[in-house]
Amino acid sequence: MKVVLPGGTGQVGTVLDRALTRAGHEVTVLTRHPVRANHIGWDGATPGRWAEAIDGCDAVVNLAGRSVSCRYTDDNLRAMMDSRVDSARVVGEVIAAAARPPRVWLQMSTATIYAHRYDAAHDEATGVIGGSEAGVPDYWAYSVKIAENWERAQAEAATPATRKVALRSAMVMSPDRGGVFDVLSWLARLGLGGPVAGGRQYVSWIHDEDFVRAVEFLIDRDDLDGPVNLAAPGPLPHRDFMRVLRAAWHVPVGLPATRWMAELGAFALRSDTELLLKSRRVVPGRLSAAGFTFACPDWETATASLVRRARRGERHRR
Repeated sequence: MKVVLPGGTGQVGTVLDRALTRAGHEVTVLTRHPVRANHIGWDGATPGRWAEAIDGCDAVVNLAGRSVSCRYTDDNLRAMMDSRVDSARVVGEVIAAAARPPRVWLQMSTATIYAHRYDAAHDEATGVIGGSEAGVPDYWAYSVKIAENWERAQAEAATPATRKVALRSAMVMSPDRGGVFDVLSWLARLGLGGPVAGGRQYVSWIHDEDFVRAVEFLIDRDDLDGPVNLAAPGPLPHRDFMRVLRAAWHVPVGLPATRWMAELGAFALRSDTELLLKSRRVVPGRLSAAGFTFACPDWETATASLVRRARRGERHRR
């Protein structure tokens, strides 16, 4: 199978590229800074020679977009919006113009599209789209708008020969350095992995191996299109999420953090507190109904697997 990964050099793209290549597929990565044999340069906004890689491929998995691991300044929020919408738009234009269009286009989206809530989980059928919640920072609504415009750019693309799926993904947990699991593990091992702002907010996540398996599942299933939640079936409150992570690293305690302490920590890490404070209670309704089974459905199983791999990686680096 020939797979093209626009924006495939970030954490999630690295996970997919590695796994699909090991499985024997031919993977091409579109990136602004090509450095490997399977990389092709593109700017994420205009057609170019990279279109030849899409013409005749089997699947496109578009992951392009400015990282959300940054301070949510006006400039950064605008860059998040433009990079996502522009890349989805131009991928759609190239697919529409292809003589041999791919049979499926998986477009990265985000579980952040759903409302901040504690009382019930969001699936694709009954989930509430966010943006109008009371008592949350106004700029959280812009994150939802980014997700909506991201998905709209794919939905409006005129690609009748290509099935389209929007991947409403939770945080992908892998032991790769610099990824979200690596950062959270670093905090936990320093004794800083306690609940933030009380820890009621839900955390949705997916193990990297299940993410890859879900992508392969969606490529193969011709009957699935539209939005699909990529999240493990066991979201849990932040306080429990961090307690399990600390236990996996054999760290007995973690210092709790107030909201203002979280603000200071996010500033130091050049990130934003929305990633910590928004309650993302998301479940995989359509995946489960279609018969997909998770290798790591609960956080305890997932953390045990990820910590084992992280320790192996540490030994290898030493």
